[in-house]
Amino acid sequence: MTGSICDVLPAAAALLGVPGGTDTLALAEAVGADRAERVLVVLVDGMGWHLLPELAASAPLLSSALAGAAGRLTRLACTFPSTTPTSLVSLGTGARPGEHGILGFTLNVPGTDRVVNHIHWRNDPPPAAWQPLPTWFARLERAGVAAHAVLPAAFLDGGLTDAAYRGARFVPTRPDDDYAAAVAATLRSAPGLVYGYTADLDTAAHVFGIGSPGWHEAATRVDALLTRLVEAMPADAVLLVTADHGGLNIAPDARVDLDADPRLAAGVRVVAGEPRVRYLHTEPGAAADVRAAWAEILGDRAHLHSRAEAVATGMFGPVDPRHAARIGDVVVVCAGDLAVLATAHEPPQTARLIGFHGAATPAETAVPLIVRRG
Repeated sequence: MTGSICDVLPAAAALLGVPGGTDTLALAEAVGADRAERVLVVLVDGMGWHLLPELAASAPLLSSALAGAAGRLTRLACTFPSTTPTSLVSLGTGARPGEHGILGFTLNVPGTDRVVNHIHWRNDPPPAAWQPLPTWFARLERAGVAAHAVLPAAFLDGGLTDAAYRGARFVPTRPDDDYAAAVAATLRSAPGLVYGYTADLDTAAHVFGIGSPGWHEAATRVDALLTRLVEAMPADAVLLVTADHGGLNIAPDARVDLDADPRLAAGVRVVAGEPRVRYLHTEPGAAADVRAAWAEILGDRAHLHSRAEAVATGMFGPVDPRHAARIGDVVVVCAGDLAVLATAHEPPQTARLIGFHGAATPAETAVPLIVRRG
C-alpha cells in the first residue's frame, strides 16, 4: 500500500463515520469493520520504516508487528522536508507543506531577516495566519465527534501545537505523570479520536545516535508505552501507530559548516531550514553566484534548486503563493550522509547532534503505519 501521513486522520475520520473522511488507507479492511467508536492515533517521533528491524531487538511489540503478528503493518511516506514541524502539521491538516505553509524546521519570515524556529514558536507570527488551514481535529469536533490530544502541558501555548492540533480538546500532562494512563483514560472517557505523541526515540537518535545503547533504551520505553496502550484499549477501539520521519547518523567528516567557509557564506543574507535541507535567502542579485559556489563545493553530495525549480519538482506539493517566499532563493537538499551546519546561525548543540533527518532519502521519509483492533 502507498500513502502518506496526510491520509491518517482522514482515514480515521472515515472509520469514525465523519462526513468528508476518506479511508484511502483501507483501515476498515484492516480491522474488519466499517466503523469504530474510538480511534487512538499515536505518533512516535523518529520511528522510521527502515529503523524497524533494528528497533525490534529492543521492542517486543514492534518486533511482533514487523513479523505480522500484531496487527497490519504498512509503509507510508512523510511529507518533505522530513522534519517534525512539517510532518505534524501535515498529519493534523491532511495537507501537503506547500498548502499549510510549515515548510521546514526553521523558516525566514518574508520581508524580514527573522527566522522562526517552529519548536520554540509561540505567537509571532500569529499561528492562524502562518498556518491558515483547518485541522482534522477541528473538523471532527464540528461533526460532533470528540477529538482529544494528550500532550505535555509545556506544548499547549505553542504555535506549532495550534498549527497542528487546532480545535482539539487538549489533555495536558506533566513530566511526572503516567502518560500511558492519561492516554488510556482519555480513550475510555468517550467515543471519538484520541491523539498521543512521544519524542523519546527521536531525542535519543539526535543525542546518542541511531543504534546506540541510549537509542535502544528509548526504544524499550516506547515499546512499553505502546504495549500498555494496547492492553488498555477497549474492544470498540482501533489503534494507529505511525511516525513523522526516520533518520540516519552523520559522521563528523561528512559535515560542512557554511559559516566556516567564506565561499559558502558569500551572498547569503538569511539561513533557514536545517542541516539536511537548507534554505538560503540571498542578497539581491546573488542567487546565481551562491548556487554556483555551492554546486562547486558540494558536488553530487547535494541537490541544488532555485525556488521556482524546487516548487516545480512537486516536493512540497502544491504551493500556496502566500507561502512561496518562505522557501529559499537557493534550496540545498543533502544526498547521502551530508549535513550542512550553520554554527553562527544556530544553537551550538545542533553541531553536536549525531542523528539527523530532513532530506528526501527513503531512510528519512519512509514511516510505518501499524493498525490494530482493541
